[in-house]
Amino acid sequence: MHDAAGTVSAILPDVRTEGRDEAGLIRAAQSGDHDAFERLVRAHDRGVLRLAMNFLGSPDEARDVYQEAFLKVYRNLQSFRFDCLFHTWLYRIVTNICLDHLRRRKVRKEESTVVDTEEGQVDRAIQVEERSPAGDPERQMWNRQLSARIGKALDALTPRERTVFELRHYEGLRLRAIGEIIGTSEEAAKNCLFRATQKMRSSLETFV
Repeated sequence: MHDAAGTVSAILPDVRTEGRDEAGLIRAAQSGDHDAFERLVRAHDRGVLRLAMNFLGSPDEARDVYQEAFLKVYRNLQSFRFDCLFHTWLYRIVTNICLDHLRRRKVRKEESTVVDTEEGQVDRAIQVEERSPAGDPERQMWNRQLSARIGKALDALTPRERTVFELRHYEGLRLRAIGEIIGTSEEAAKNCLFRATQKMRSSLETFV
């Protein structure tokens, strides 16, 4: 399996343009075709990394999730029966791994992306932007504070609420797809999203 960091920056081919549909690739991979499996990975790796990064805010953890997710896909691909989209099945795996990481964080009492430094709390998710000498210090401070508040608001959601919120607002998935990923109905996902959104608004209203 190739390096995740390098994959993000590379311009990768779209499986649909390579003349083989995804169902064909999946069946070939199930039959032991390693090239077909690698093509599946290339078709979805950026989405997996993006989803993990949105959940966890840590590049290192996102890469760990990437490796663990595709290892699980490789080991369990034979169990895929085409009763849902491959994308849905894959995101279900990634989401569950991310939730496991978040649960372990809570046990260790870690705050998602916020770390304490001599200069105060810093969000690792925006450190690259802050290092720019041309950046606006006041704007950077506001970004740090907002990012920390958003992180705390997300941590206050239930695992299901956070999953639905992340998949809808960061991944842009439809509620029907989200329901399939978390194993519930579209209506239940919609109600869960409403609760999560209300909680987020309540947590952020005094700040924004």
